[in-house]
Amino acid sequence: MKSAVIVFPGSNCDRDAAVAIERVTGAAPVMVWHGESSLPDGLDFIMIPGGFSYGDYLRSGAIAARSPIMADLVRRAEAGVTVLGVCNGFQILIEAGLLPGALMRNAGLRFVCEKTPLYVESANTRFTRAYAGTSEVVIPIAHHDGNFFADADTLDRLEGEGQVAFRYGNNPNGSARDIAGITNARGNVLGMMPHPERAVDPVHGGTDGLGVFESVLEKG
Repeated sequence: MKSAVIVFPGSNCDRDAAVAIERVTGAAPVMVWHGESSLPDGLDFIMIPGGFSYGDYLRSGAIAARSPIMADLVRRAEAGVTVLGVCNGFQILIEAGLLPGALMRNAGLRFVCEKTPLYVESANTRFTRAYAGTSEVVIPIAHHDGNFFADADTLDRLEGEGQVAFRYGNNPNGSARDIAGITNARGNVLGMMPHPERAVDPVHGGTDGLGVFESVLEKG
C-alpha cells in the first residue's frame, strides 16, 4: 500500500502517524509538506495528522484547509482515495468541505488529554472493519476544539446513512449525540478526534488504535 502523511506548520503527530502506518503496512509513508501543489501518484491512503496547524488561528484547521496541497487532496478524496483526518486533521477535513458539521470549543472550555472509551458504531466501514466483534475500544484524545456540532437534519442523515463510525463512551467535550468520528457519504473519508496512532504499541499503554490502520490495509 502506498501512503502519504500531510505535514503542516504546527503538526505534532505526523511522526506518530508515520510510525503507525509503517507498523501495519510494512512501508513508510511519503511525508508531504503542505506547500506542495500535488501529491505523489498512485496513493492508496492519505492521512492528515493531529496538531495545531497555524497555531489554530481564526478557527482550528481553517488556514490549513486552504494550503496548496489541499486542492489535490480534495480531488483524490473525490476520486475515492482513502483519507483519514485525526484531531486537527478532522478539523481540516471539515474546513475543506469533505465532511459536514463543525468542531467547536470543548463544552468545559478546557483542553482535554486522556484515554477515552469509544463505541465502534459500525464495523462496516473502510476504517473499522477490523473491529468486527468489538464494541468498545480505548483511544487517547488531546484537543481543545473537539465539540462536534451539526444541525438536527445533518445529524439524522449521518446516523441514518451509517456515517457515524465512533461515539464517545464518556463524551468529554460535549459533542452532539456523542459523535467522535464520521465518514463522508461515499465512505472513503474518515474524520475522528481520538488519536488511533497513539494506541498502536503496548509500551504506550494499548493497541486499540491499530484496528483503524488494519482496516485501511484491507482491500475491497
